[in-house]
Amino acid sequence: MANEKFDQPVTIIADPAGGQEAIGDAAACLDFLLRRWRGKRSDKHRAAIQACTDTNSGRRPASFARKAFIAAAREAAILVTP
Repeated sequence: MANEKFDQPVTIIADPAGGQEAIGDAAACLDFLLRRWRGKRSDKHRAAIQACTDTNSGRRPASFARKAFIAAAREAAILVTP
């Protein structure tokens, strides 16, 4: 498993109280999407899971997972900074 870091972390609202978290790589991103996602399980959410899985297996670059995660986070209204 290749755990490439994102060029820049993606900051999201990680809990209902408004706490923020910086996601810096595809492994952390996948963990958040699978275990702590509070939003709708939409097509963008599923695409982000697939993108992170592809990145972790070395089939896609980290930028691919980052872009998919940003799209899902934006849709779920938890994106702070892309």
